[in-house]
Amino acid sequence: MNTQVNLAGVTLKNPVMVASGTFGSGAEYSEFVDLNRLGAVVTKGVANVPWPGNATPRVAEVRSGMLNAIGLQNPGIDVFCQRDLPFLEGYDTKVIVNVCGKTTADYLEVVECLGQEKRVDMLEINISCPNVKEGGIAFGQDPKAVEAITKEVKKHAKQPVIMKLSPNVTDITEMARAAEAGGADVLSLINTLTGMKIDINRQTFALANKTGGMSGPAVHPIAVRMVYQVAQAVKLPIIGMGGIENAEDAIEMILAGATAVSVGTANFYNPMATLEIADGIEDYMKRMHVENVQDLIGAVH
Repeated sequence: MNTQVNLAGVTLKNPVMVASGTFGSGAEYSEFVDLNRLGAVVTKGVANVPWPGNATPRVAEVRSGMLNAIGLQNPGIDVFCQRDLPFLEGYDTKVIVNVCGKTTADYLEVVECLGQEKRVDMLEINISCPNVKEGGIAFGQDPKAVEAITKEVKKHAKQPVIMKLSPNVTDITEMARAAEAGGADVLSLINTLTGMKIDINRQTFALANKTGGMSGPAVHPIAVRMVYQVAQAVKLPIIGMGGIENAEDAIEMILAGATAVSVGTANFYNPMATLEIADGIEDYMKRMHVENVQDLIGAVH
């Protein structure tokens, strides 16, 4: 039985990886999860300089999910390369580094630094960041900006480039096509949906930022729909994410057209979720007499 999948020439032992920002850079979870059993570890977002993140409170539980407004707090690329990457040297898994920035130049600085790191297999570009040069609209909400930043990153990247799409748009396929036109190797979707929670007892916003990114089981059907739409619109491999908490959710994503899946919010309440999902996919393949997981990709259309 073959569970291997291929993303732009990078072979993963199975289609299960972790979503950026929910797993640190691997060290935090390594006492619970055998990282060797994951298809890939996706690191927390890293910028060219340290980011302090947003004011607290920045996480709120909501029905069937959570809101977060962490603000991509991270120690910056220098600390990341000295501290976090060496830890992952000891594991037999692929390493995908999530990259964030406020201008195109910010992204390129990180991409060029990571080009010298042999331990990095792929780059995931978070284009849900606000573009400060364009008045704060996220790069990922304007197709021209998506194509432009993808093109620039591809010029400088030594590793295959994954563009992470924002669902906070009118037409996700327009953004997917723009990333494809810019030369993206892989797409990942969906990032979080913008939401809000108000504390009625304190009569104030539950998050200091007022709004936050909604994730968890409640967003799963939206994510499956968007993965399906994008799979019909482009020829690139897709990493599907959004509310995956068990093998059934992951298989649904794969049948909709995802080559691999990322598990995010579930890691917070079940650190073993990724391993349970990897095992569950194998069990499903045995039960359905599927020899190769690739036969399941996009099987429903």
